Amino acid sequence: MDPELTIDKPYLVLKRGGYIVETSVGYIQFGAPPETIKDTMKMERSVPLIFVLPNKLFHVEKGISIAELEFPLYFNHFIRQKKTYIVCTREQKKQLMVVLQESVFGPERIDLRNEYIDGEKTFGYPDMKAEIEHFRGDRRIQDLVHFVIYNHENQVQINQVYIEKFENSFLVRDLGWQKSVEIPGDVEYKAIYDLGQTLPQPYEPPLMGITCLGPSHGFDPEQNTSGFLIWINHKGIMVDPPVNSTEWLRGSNVNPRLINSIILTHCHADHDAGTFQKILEEDRVTIYSTETVMHSFIHKYHGLTQIPMKELYELFDFVPVVIGKSYIVNGAEFRFNYALHSIPSLSFEFSFQDKSFVYSSDHLNEPEQFQKLYTKGVLTESRFRDLNDFPWHHDIIYHEAGIPPLHTRVDYLQTLPPEVQDKITVYHIARKDMPPGSRLTLATFGIENTLVPEISPPEHEEVIRLLDALANVDIFRDFPIAKSREFLSILEIEHYKRGELIIKKDSPGDKFFIIQSGNVRVEGMEQDDHEDETEFKRYGQYEYFGEASLIMDQPRSADVVAETDVVALTIEKNKFLNFIKGSSLNNQFELLNTIRKTGTWDVLTRSRFFKGITSPQKTQLELIMHQDSFEQGDLLIRQNHIFERSYIIKRGQVEVLQGQKVVETLERGDFCGEIYQLQKELPATLSFRAKTELEAYTLQKKDLVQYIVNNPGVYMRLNYVYGA
Repeated sequence: MDPELTIDKPYLVLKRGGYIVETSVGYIQFGAPPETIKDTMKMERSVPLIFVLPNKLFHVEKGISIAELEFPLYFNHFIRQKKTYIVCTREQKKQLMVVLQESVFGPERIDLRNEYIDGEKTFGYPDMKAEIEHFRGDRRIQDLVHFVIYNHENQVQINQVYIEKFENSFLVRDLGWQKSVEIPGDVEYKAIYDLGQTLPQPYEPPLMGITCLGPSHGFDPEQNTSGFLIWINHKGIMVDPPVNSTEWLRGSNVNPRLINSIILTHCHADHDAGTFQKILEEDRVTIYSTETVMHSFIHKYHGLTQIPMKELYELFDFVPVVIGKSYIVNGAEFRFNYALHSIPSLSFEFSFQDKSFVYSSDHLNEPEQFQKLYTKGVLTESRFRDLNDFPWHHDIIYHEAGIPPLHTRVDYLQTLPPEVQDKITVYHIARKDMPPGSRLTLATFGIENTLVPEISPPEHEEVIRLLDALANVDIFRDFPIAKSREFLSILEIEHYKRGELIIKKDSPGDKFFIIQSGNVRVEGMEQDDHEDETEFKRYGQYEYFGEASLIMDQPRSADVVAETDVVALTIEKNKFLNFIKGSSLNNQFELLNTIRKTGTWDVLTRSRFFKGITSPQKTQLELIMHQDSFEQGDLLIRQNHIFERSYIIKRGQVEVLQGQKVVETLERGDFCGEIYQLQKELPATLSFRAKTELEAYTLQKKDLVQYIVNNPGVYMRLNYVYGA
């Protein structure tokens, strides 16, 4: 057995999550979080042929599938020439069939006419159906997988092994080996990634750069699957983020607010697994893709989560790209095209200032193969000519490589002219498969290895950065554009060294602060009874502080220390008060100052519902929280009635009832309400009743609905099933 697996129970706990039981019919794996194949490939009996689906197929808090079977299916089918057995309920089979159809064989119906600028007359317009059918051959889902469905007693039999499903566990009885093993019913997911070099300061993105999030493919046990970050105008665009990218970036001291967009090229598991994680991380993101690729993605995650497709689309902003049109993203001009792959897959190129870039995506790029496919009638004439005209002229070329017939052979790339090879960074290939002495460059993982080309800066680069700060401060989002000129005229730029005192407690308030870069620590605030005096607040890029004493005309309430080197944008008191005059900010700041004195920060920090949210998300939530008191027995929300408020408990307990039955008791920090019913103005399916005298924070419907629109990850957390 692999010594890195946990063997303290009668089953093995995989490093990335899921469980393995060794039986007379081979390994049986319970749950399949992303990349667990990288653990099982190294085991004595290799990748399991039998998988048991967990009770839940999707881990909402992490934003990932825990039934990621795409790569085990590929491995067992193409490498071992064997079927994979999946043990599940009938409903789970329906869910997984949707996922596998989209990821393995692509969409069943394809109509690209609206995705090309001149429809079918556009140069390079493909017969996508013919291309997909070529790669698919005569394979069907049934050739890769065999579903084993529980009987009416929730049991299945595979030779001499019986698997029984209970509410919270599974029981494996192996008559062949005379043993019995109980397995947990739910699967936890454990993020594993190489952090690389941890930066001492919060990351400062370049004017233009490329950061490798992963250089390899889904079968490489040593490195992350391929994906990267494009930095343009100091803002990030994630391209096919690998699983764990968001956690790795946080660990690498990269503020998530620096990354505002995603380009999704296609829906294979090694390209889309981290996309949902980013969607749920903090602010709304914008996703660029075609309608075909995006529909596959949404269809796939609808199958996993059972969330209606319309609801999934509402979690982000979608820009449906059209082949032949240009799109400005963070100041760069992008153009997209379809690569040649087994499912619809997007390539793209962009120009910014005096540099240009092209990414092939997963793509079979070889003229000899194009000729064969054209002769067979798979490629249309203009598609054939378009594929042969790959834009090797760009300054920076990121090209995939892998195993044909789905990928480009690395030895083909080595036949290109030396001056072209020198510009190519190769993705989607294991380090061991890179030819020694090649002129090609293998992508190198890590924020410290970010490629930063020399580039001429835009004329107004510094102004753009200052306006970025204004646009990213939540309270100023709705300010009219005319305020931007005033903002630029009144701000000052100040620098503080690590450990320097920025604000001293009890000193007069004289400035408002916005953090342009770095982190600060707030210490010595008045504490609520429940708060730990050793706790402190930390603020980072695009967060603000110092407003309370200006608005309330009071001394500073806490020390603020530079935790790292800090660049702050400051506005003198009178100028700041004049800047916000006539807006609702005066009132909002007064409410924020008042509500914070009641201990809101501590309640949210320790809440099982809210403890993972960021400090900007906490501040936004505090702005809509109002403290209330209730008597024992008061009904906060009545079952079968439409309700206008939800609650967060400060002190006391709340009973959740279904009819007269208590299904759960909620305590400090817990959320009282049904977020879907509130948003859709539907009657409550449960009642919420004060079990004790109660102090709680009330959240009005209109405020909370707007909050979750801006924070989709919090929305998913609040879709909690009480009593489950």
